[in-house]
Amino acid sequence: MTKSVFTERYDHFRHLLIEARKAAGLSQAELAKRLERLQSYVSKYERGERRLDVIEFLEVAEALGIDPTDFLRKLRSTQSESPPDEAD
Repeated sequence: MTKSVFTERYDHFRHLLIEARKAAGLSQAELAKRLERLQSYVSKYERGERRLDVIEFLEVAEALGIDPTDFLRKLRSTQSESPPDEAD
């Protein structure tokens, strides 16, 4: 079994997080400040260099002002679509 960080589904998860951050009008640095973390924390999970566990995902969702359940529904319903461009 492949680690989920290397799957197409996890890649789409990352892209949706990037999309949600941008929709919230936040830079990586601004989101990191809300999370009380370094900007590199946001950068690393957005690039797929580190994984988010469930608790971390909930913290990110809260900082972005998004409903985690709605986010996961979107992930599930759009998993077959191509992920959006990740350029910042």
